[in-house]
Amino acid sequence: MSLDIQQIDHLAKLARLSLSEEEKKIYASQLEGVFAYFQKLQELETTGIEPINQIIPLENIFCADDVVNYSEENQQKIIDNAPDKSGRHIKVKKIL
Repeated sequence: MSLDIQQIDHLAKLARLSLSEEEKKIYASQLEGVFAYFQKLQELETTGIEPINQIIPLENIFCADDVVNYSEENQQKIIDNAPDKSGRHIKVKKIL
């Protein structure tokens, strides 16, 4: 597939790029190479091959939250070390 300068101008406008004439020629030749590779891929026989959407299997990388019961004394130490508190609660800034 051959790309002309008008098509490169249109693509550059869509991508909001300002290209010099030399850059337009470079991009045209590079895109022709990409399209040639797509043509080559279209020649492959793909009947009977199941489509995939994930090459690497997904797995949960997070660890489970473990509930730890601290003694009243340890809870009070934690609250005492907080910079701002209200009763038995630690005050934090709003995050919206």
